[in-house]
Amino acid sequence: MNNVSEKQVAEKLLQVQAVKLSPSQPFTWASGWKSPIYCDNRKILSYPYVRDYIKSEMSNIVFEVFPEADVVAGVATAGIPHGAMVADQLKLPFIYVRSKPKEHGMGRQIEGVLQAGQRVVVIEDLISTGKSSLEAVQAIRAEGGNVIGMVSIFNYGFDIAAQAMADAGVPYRSMSNYNALIELAVEKGMVTEAEQETLKAWRNDPSVWGK
Repeated sequence: MNNVSEKQVAEKLLQVQAVKLSPSQPFTWASGWKSPIYCDNRKILSYPYVRDYIKSEMSNIVFEVFPEADVVAGVATAGIPHGAMVADQLKLPFIYVRSKPKEHGMGRQIEGVLQAGQRVVVIEDLISTGKSSLEAVQAIRAEGGNVIGMVSIFNYGFDIAAQAMADAGVPYRSMSNYNALIELAVEKGMVTEAEQETLKAWRNDPSVWGK
């Protein structure tokens, strides 16, 4: 996607408060990292027009970048609704991948029908380190699926994620990213120049930022 489109998506995320910036009062992630940004793309689902926009733009990316896709896969939990909407728009089969196999019933990690050799595009709401996204990729590959790519709504742009995706051989596209969001926030006067430097410093080394 070009920079204009990435900023347009970032504007939608800010509009519905799916993304919040707070350099002076950082959030704490489950990993223990301190962060000046919090992203919850599940909020998109509550705003029909923004939801429809994200569905259409994400479907366009899958159609244009991964036209050979046979199946769309959503990553639990936040990637599931967006993946289902993309699959519906493109009239493709849909599956979803649990974070771990069920502890009862059939004990499945992948729900839906996946046939060996089918080309799969994985849908994520958010890519941070890439760890959970690639665990879903591994589960699909373990069942014989051929993962040809991944599309996410937002990507923090960490080098560790880019390297992990490259090592796993997974091409990926994100509708928007951290850089586009910060550029937009500066243009809109939402953050000062000093806060902009703080935000850049966090992206460069999030594990030690704020300590």
